Amino acid sequence: MSNRAALISVILAGAALVAHGVFAQGPPTPPASTQHGTTSHDATPHGTRSHDATHDAIHRQHLAAMTAPGESGQAAFAAIAEVVRLLDADPRTDWSKVDVERLRQHLIDMNDVVLGSTVKQAPIPGGLAMEITGAGRTAEAIRAMVIPHAAELDRLPAYAAKAEPLSGGVRLTVTAKNANDATAVARIRGLGFAGLLTEGAHHGPHHLAMARGEKPGHHHGR
Repeated sequence: MSNRAALISVILAGAALVAHGVFAQGPPTPPASTQHGTTSHDATPHGTRSHDATHDAIHRQHLAAMTAPGESGQAAFAAIAEVVRLLDADPRTDWSKVDVERLRQHLIDMNDVVLGSTVKQAPIPGGLAMEITGAGRTAEAIRAMVIPHAAELDRLPAYAAKAEPLSGGVRLTVTAKNANDATAVARIRGLGFAGLLTEGAHHGPHHLAMARGEKPGHHHGR
């Protein structure tokens, strides 16, 4: 055999051996993370499931919160609801004396005074003079609320206050007890009638006392 023929024989024999090895091995086995059409993140199912469970729990809590509205209604309704809860929680409540309707009437007065009255304000030395007037029930509500509230303001350490009846309402005068305190004077003028009406911590206890049927104190209203 010539040298060329011998070389061809060796090449053919090598090719046959390589082909046999490839077919014997068969197709390569895919990684575990890609078998059966799964994706690579399925290789850590516990982490994924834990994340999903946490997300579902948060979603359920959010839905539960949404099924119980926190806003109980308009302001007067909310004030009455709060007082009723306090009465229910107090074992000393004497239900034979409770008069929630009286509180409702007072809240109507508050609404008339805050939203239905006409207010004229003018700065005076040391503070502010205010004329609060209205018609019909509003005028009555102004007198019922503002006159006793002036007495409450006068008891506070920062204010000197007085109220005088007017036709259709009340003239309220509030000055700083320290007339040289420019900040206190500016605060009175900045608050004006509406802001001064909120001063003092007596409103809540007053409302509860009214609902209990107790005799009115200094800030009695109607």
